[in-house]
Amino acid sequence: MDSHGLTPGLTQRACSIAMKAHKSTEKPYLVESCPTSSSDIFFSFPGSWSVPDWFTRPPFGEIKIDRSQFLSHKGVATSLRSIGRDELARVNEGFLKRLELILNNSSLQTEVEKAIADKKRIVFTGHSFAGGIAMLATVWYLEHYFKKSEETGMSPLCVTFGSPLVADFILNQALSREKWSNCFIHFVMRYDIVPRVLLAPLSSMERDLQQILHLFNQKAINPSLGLESIREEASRLYKTVMRHASAVASHAASQLMKNTNPILETVASFIEISPYRPCGTFVFCIGDGKLVELRNADAILQLLFYSSQLCSENELDEVVERSLNSHFSYASELEERLSIGNAVYLDNLQGLPLSTVDENIAINMKKINMALNDLGLSTRAKLCLRAAGEQEKQKLSNQQRVDAKKKDIEDGLAMLEEYKTKSAVCNVGYYDAFKISKDEDDFKANVKRLELTGIWDEIVEMLNKNELPEGFESQREWVELATRYRRIVEPLDVANYYRHAKNEDTGPYMDKGRPKRYRYTQRWREHALRMPIGSSSESCFWAEVEELQLHTSTGLGAFDDVRERILNLEKQLEEWSRGGHISKDVFLEGSTFTKWWITLPHQHKSLSCLNHLIKHSTTYYLTTARN
Repeated sequence: MDSHGLTPGLTQRACSIAMKAHKSTEKPYLVESCPTSSSDIFFSFPGSWSVPDWFTRPPFGEIKIDRSQFLSHKGVATSLRSIGRDELARVNEGFLKRLELILNNSSLQTEVEKAIADKKRIVFTGHSFAGGIAMLATVWYLEHYFKKSEETGMSPLCVTFGSPLVADFILNQALSREKWSNCFIHFVMRYDIVPRVLLAPLSSMERDLQQILHLFNQKAINPSLGLESIREEASRLYKTVMRHASAVASHAASQLMKNTNPILETVASFIEISPYRPCGTFVFCIGDGKLVELRNADAILQLLFYSSQLCSENELDEVVERSLNSHFSYASELEERLSIGNAVYLDNLQGLPLSTVDENIAINMKKINMALNDLGLSTRAKLCLRAAGEQEKQKLSNQQRVDAKKKDIEDGLAMLEEYKTKSAVCNVGYYDAFKISKDEDDFKANVKRLELTGIWDEIVEMLNKNELPEGFESQREWVELATRYRRIVEPLDVANYYRHAKNEDTGPYMDKGRPKRYRYTQRWREHALRMPIGSSSESCFWAEVEELQLHTSTGLGAFDDVRERILNLEKQLEEWSRGGHISKDVFLEGSTFTKWWITLPHQHKSLSCLNHLIKHSTTYYLTTARN
C-alpha cells in the first residue's frame, strides 16, 4: 500500500473518519485535518440505509455519465469514456445524484479548492454507501483539478471501507488510461456482503435488502445488536447475491478464457448481468490483520465471488452472520494489527500456484499460497485469477506486436508524402490526382493506402475486443502517428468514395461512409490535447467540399441554404492552414476546392476570410504553391 502513499496510520485515520461520518447523516460531509500530518485533509460522507438511494430503478440502477456533469472545460469531452468508441461510462445513479446534491447544496467545492491552494493532499473516504460517494467525488476531483494536483505534487486519494461497486468496466479502463487508478484503494472484508450486493438485480432481493439495511441502520447506533430478528432474510439475501455474483464471475471468466461455446452467450442473454465492475486497488482483509492486495479488475471480480464462498452447506448460518457483522468490523480489523509486512501483493497472477507449494519454492510464493488458502480459493478460482493475469500479459504482448508495425506505417506515409509532393508540382494536388487516377503513381498510392488500411483496421479491431492495454489510445507516439496517418490518407479515402459515386447509394461520406479508423484516431488527438469534440476534423475537409459542391450546383438559392456551412468551412480552413494542419495544395488552381470556390457569389468571396490566402486573377492560386 505504500506505493499509493497510504500508510497504516493514514488508513486507520481514514477508517475512523469514515465511520464517524457514516453516522452524521445531518451533515452533507465532514472535513478534518490529520493531527499527525499537516499535509493531509480528509473529506468523508454520510451513509444511507434507504433502498431507493442504492437502486433508483430496476434492474441495477445504473446510468450513463452525462457529459455536462464531468466537463473540465467547456465543450471538451469527459475522460470517463472509451476514447475511440466514445462510449460513456455507466455509474450508479443513486450515488451520482447524492454527490450532485452535495456539490450543489454545500461548500464542498469551496473547501476542496482551499485545500488545493494550501497544497494539502486530499483524501476522500467513506464506509458502505458513503464509499461510493467518496469514489465518485474523487472522479469529479480528478476531472476538474488533477492538473492543479500535479503542479503541487499532491495526487488525491480515495480510501473506502466496505463500499459497493459503483461503475462499469469503461470507468475502470478510463482510470487506468489516465493513470488515475492508483488514487483508489478499497478495503473489503472477506465475507462482507455489501461490496457484492450490486451484483444482484433489485427485483431479486428488494424486500430482504430493505430489512438488512434497516438492521444496519440500527446496528450503526447499537453495535451489539444481533441478527436473530432477520436471520431468514439475511440467509436469502446472501444466497441471492452470491447466485448472481456467480453468474457475473462465470460470464467474465468465460470471456477471459476465450470460451467460444455459444450456449454461454445464450444463457447470458436470459440472465440479468450486473454492469458494475471493480475500479482501482482492492485490499481484501482476511483476518488477524492479514491483507491481500491486487489491482487487476478482472481478478478482483473473481475474488469478490470466490473468497466469500461456502465450503459446505453446514457453514451457511456462520457465513451469513459473518457477511453482515463484518460490514462493521473494519475499524477493529485495521486498528492495531495493520502493517505493511502483513500485506500480500498479487501482481504476478499468471504465475499463481494451483496446489500446495513444495519446499523448494521461493518464500514469497509460499506466502502468496497461504494467503490464497486463507481466502478459501478453489483450484477453479485460482485458474480464473491466472486467466486474468494471462490476459493482462497478452495485452502487453499485443502492444509489442503493434509497435513492431510502426516502421511499416512510417514507410508507407513517407511514400504517400512523396506522392503528394509530386502531385503538387503538376498544379493539381494529390487529392485530385488520386481522384482522377490516370497514372502509375496513382495506382501505387492506392496500393499503399490499402496496406495501411489493413494495419489500422486491425488496431481498431483489437481495441474493440479489449486486446490492447488501457493506455494505448493516449500514448503520445501513437496519437501523433495516428494524426499524421489520418491527415495524409483520409483525403485519399474521400477521393475514392466520391470517385466511385458511393455517396449516391450510401449517402454523404461523413454520415455513413467514414471508417472507424479515422473516427477513433481523431478522438485520440482531441482527447490528448483536451480539444472540443469534433474540432480536429481537418482530414475530413474534402468530404465537406464535395458535399457543398454538389449542393451549390443545384441552382439558384442553393448557396443561401448552405451559406453557414461554407462560412464555417472557410473559418476552419484558415485556422488549419495557419496551424499547418492541412496542406497548401488545397489552394492550387487545379484543385476541386479552388474550382468550386471560384463559382461562389462575388460578394461572398470579397468578404471571405480566405482573401489573405487566395488572390484573384484569371484563376485562383496560392502564391506559395509556385515557390
